[in-house]
Amino acid sequence: MPLPAIRVLRGLLLLLVLLAAMRPAMAQQTALTFATTDRPPFAERTADGFQGFSIELMQAIAAEMRRPLKFERFEKFPEMFDAITSGRVDGAIANISITAAREAAMDFTHPIFVAGLQIMVPRDASTGGIWMALFTWDLGIAILAAVALLFGGGLLMWLFERKRQPYFDRSAREAVFPAFWWALNLVVNGGFEERVPQSRPGRVFAVLLVISSLFIVSIFVARITAAMTVEAITGNIETLSDLDGRRIGSTEGSTASAYLDGRGLSHARYETLTGLLRDFEAGELEAVVFDGPILAWYVRNEGAGHGRLLPRVFKPENYGIALPSRSPLTEQVNRALLSLRESGAYDTLRRKYFGTMP
Repeated sequence: MPLPAIRVLRGLLLLLVLLAAMRPAMAQQTALTFATTDRPPFAERTADGFQGFSIELMQAIAAEMRRPLKFERFEKFPEMFDAITSGRVDGAIANISITAAREAAMDFTHPIFVAGLQIMVPRDASTGGIWMALFTWDLGIAILAAVALLFGGGLLMWLFERKRQPYFDRSAREAVFPAFWWALNLVVNGGFEERVPQSRPGRVFAVLLVISSLFIVSIFVARITAAMTVEAITGNIETLSDLDGRRIGSTEGSTASAYLDGRGLSHARYETLTGLLRDFEAGELEAVVFDGPILAWYVRNEGAGHGRLLPRVFKPENYGIALPSRSPLTEQVNRALLSLRESGAYDTLRRKYFGTMP
């Protein structure tokens, strides 16, 4: 082979070696794009960018990998997952629960947070319920009817007794309340011994009034007892079994929604967490089932006057970083995450957002 041709071939080989050596370095400088959504305190878009536990954790991981990082916000989890499977983003991070169904469509890193599902109910759910059960329109009408009956019965007794005993010997206007008071005492206490009816019509009417009052009082007491019993049984939500037949909600496609479906509990499915919490605040929902840390943050902050969180945790879950299937980043992200755990940086970040770890 002529010497010039050998030199050209040697130059090409050298160029290929240099390009191959530069390729990893160039790849290292390519910015990672990670999808996220508004799930405070894990992730939230602000005027200055993004913030939250998951955001800062991903930034620390990218720093360990020596890769630039940028975030892209999505409104819903399904949109975020579509961006991962289609390759539009390098991964996603927020409060993403690791499930078998999701693992079949994408890869997950080691868990970044241990959580679980919890129930949130209105703060005043256990107060005022008995009054709402008692003071219905039907009961109100019955009370007004009873008062009218007592007034009418008292005035009728006044007609019978006004010339028979001093208590009733007064004008109609003056006798209105005394007559009502006499009828009320007759119904409640059995009457006054010193004011026994003297006329025959008055005695017959008084007996009928006493007998009928037994039924009236019994029905009224039974109504109150029944209302109190129903309130004691159904008024409070304290366990998952208490949700049956209630107006409950969760977000569409969430692990909480899937869990409720598995338990046969009918519930409203909201496209966004914002819409779910808005209806909860408006009193449209009796309970919300969702990720415990998200609900706890809501109760401590913007929802402080609206809800309370039941202490029991249902269906413990692990949050992870979602990546495309067979992503080359999986091992790198896992190594960076382990490094942050070993150095204590992860624990410091967790305490910043969630306090002392159990």
